[in-house]
Amino acid sequence: MAVTALYSAHYRSLVRLAVLLVRDVASAEEVVQDAFVALHGAWRRLRDTDKALAYLRQSVVNRSRSVLRHRAVVEKYAPKGLPDAPSAENGAIGELERSAVIEALRGLPNRQREALVLRYYGDLSEAEIAHAMGISKGAVKSHTARGMAALRMALEQFS
Repeated sequence: MAVTALYSAHYRSLVRLAVLLVRDVASAEEVVQDAFVALHGAWRRLRDTDKALAYLRQSVVNRSRSVLRHRAVVEKYAPKGLPDAPSAENGAIGELERSAVIEALRGLPNRQREALVLRYYGDLSEAEIAHAMGISKGAVKSHTARGMAALRMALEQFS
């Protein structure tokens, strides 16, 4: 029952977070679904059920990283010379890609993008971001500052 309540309250925001990290809606939805399935399976083992949302966020971030790693391997070993075919995902995220901010975010290194998305989109504190990303608060500050500087430079080039 508690997992259902979390799902109803946070599914959409977690999908939006995952879309910003993995860059496509279908993969983002799959990442979030997998995170909820894992939470449901681990519910009895959770020591503090009040931290279930933090567990979900961390799970979404970690699973998004896995998707990106898998994509990198697939792209590395994909046969060359095959024509690109437009996919349904392209149409679904077409609106997101028109945004200069989203484009600029895409150019950032993964950790900087994750820190910025969690901070300014997810509205998480430095401590929550550190927990979700599995790094120290100092590293969060560093990734956020570097990401903001790179984002400013990229957005100045667009205008």
